[in-house]
Amino acid sequence: MHRVVKVTALPDYRLQVEFDDGVAGTVEIFPRLSGPVFEPLRDEVVFRTVTIDEETGAVCWPGGPDLAPDAMHSRLSGKPIFAEEQETAER
Repeated sequence: MHRVVKVTALPDYRLQVEFDDGVAGTVEIFPRLSGPVFEPLRDEVVFRTVTIDEETGAVCWPGGPDLAPDAMHSRLSGKPIFAEEQETAER
C-alpha cells in the first residue's frame, strides 16, 4: 500500500499529493464530496484543514472523512489497483 507523505489543499476542491514512492500530482476531489460524511468538506475553510493520517498514510480531515491512498495513487500513476484492472488495461 502506498502512503501519502505530503498533501496541500488547492482551490476548487483539488489536492496536490505526493506519495512515498515519488508519484505526485493533483487530484480533483469535488465529485467525491457527497453523502453526510463528506458534506462538511464542501466548505472550503474545512476542506483546507486536510492532513495525513500518520498510521495509514491516508488523506484525512478532522471529524473522520478520509480518502484511500491506493485509489489516488492508481489515478496519478496510471496503474490499476487490482490485477483484473491491469488485465483489462492491457487489452
